[in-house]
Amino acid sequence: MSDKTAPDAVTLLKEDHRRVEELFKEFQKAKGDGAKKRIAEKICAELIVHTELEEKIFYPACEGKVKEDDLQEAYVEHDSAKVLVAEIANGGPDDDFYEAKVKVLQEEIEHHVKEEEGWLNGIFSQARRHGVDMDALGLELAERQKQLFAQIKEKGLPKVKLSTMETARV
Repeated sequence: MSDKTAPDAVTLLKEDHRRVEELFKEFQKAKGDGAKKRIAEKICAELIVHTELEEKIFYPACEGKVKEDDLQEAYVEHDSAKVLVAEIANGGPDDDFYEAKVKVLQEEIEHHVKEEEGWLNGIFSQARRHGVDMDALGLELAERQKQLFAQIKEKGLPKVKLSTMETARV
């Protein structure tokens, strides 16, 4: 993408948030195991792509401009969600706690979204105030998002990797 055909980074990430919120609503209303499974898989795909975009592109661009504690908390929140995403993706509606896991994932995502989108102290607000180039970042995020969804379409959901465990010292 050489010309400006993508939204800025915050707009793109907020669009992701709205899509996932709608999918959670669809899941709540869905009747039948097949419908629930399809919607849950869409939720998992959206969240896998979204967390990859934030962890590999957006958050690194925010380093030194957003409070370090906020970024660290965001990574931990992602990992918490990834555990549920993996369990949901590898399970099905007939599994014990399946719907409870989707509900808890929804609650975790709602909390995380509030922290990112918070008016004055949210990660997005801090990044904008401190000069992160949202237009350039939006182009990069949109291109990577397209690649990741194409990979999922071709190969299925990837194995979930916990980012805080990669750097944790045991």
